[in-house]
Amino acid sequence: MVAVPRPLRPSDKRPNPATVLLTGFDPFGGDPVNPSWRIAQALHGRQIAGHRIVAAQLPTVFGDALTALNTALRRHQPALVICLGLAGGRSALSIERIAINVNDARIADNAGAQPIDTPVIDGAAAAYFSTLPIKAMCAAMLAEGVPAEVSQTAGTFVCNHVFYGLMHRLASGRGLKGTRGGFIHVPLLPEQGEPSLPLADMVRGLRAGIRAALSTTQDLRAGGGAIH
Repeated sequence: MVAVPRPLRPSDKRPNPATVLLTGFDPFGGDPVNPSWRIAQALHGRQIAGHRIVAAQLPTVFGDALTALNTALRRHQPALVICLGLAGGRSALSIERIAINVNDARIADNAGAQPIDTPVIDGAAAAYFSTLPIKAMCAAMLAEGVPAEVSQTAGTFVCNHVFYGLMHRLASGRGLKGTRGGFIHVPLLPEQGEPSLPLADMVRGLRAGIRAALSTTQDLRAGGGAIH
């Protein structure tokens, strides 16, 4: 059964309305840099819509990534959480709709682990939807001239692992009542190959997306699905 998030309401209490947690991963797969962390670093300490951005790096390691995420959540008690990850082969900022309770690694993580067909969390829901206003964020990014899309799959590697773990934690409400969260995949940097987006464009797009997330309580009703 897919867990459907409750509608966003302006009356929701937020643990710390002054903080947005933005995470990125360390490099993996032989790449010397990971653009997800470069973006998070570039936005760390900035103010958007009265909220301070706090960046945290996660290891590209099953299990350890969730431990690091939970540490950051406890420390910062954010009102909004956006986790970023690299998706080589994509050409736009991809705002993920759904996280699934499956680890199925095509390659090993940075610790050499390669789980196949295991749950992220035993006995938990099959899937969770993002609680971000994904279509409003996409529209805001496009209005800034940055390629953006709604994505229907976050894969089954550490990115989905973190996305699912985040949404499970937020759904449990343990100390984070009212916190909203989700996941965005980002393309390669130009120096890493093609397709790609310049770092400055991705940072500009994320700024617009975060601003939209903070100001939107009811997502847009606009087409953003996929045929296949």
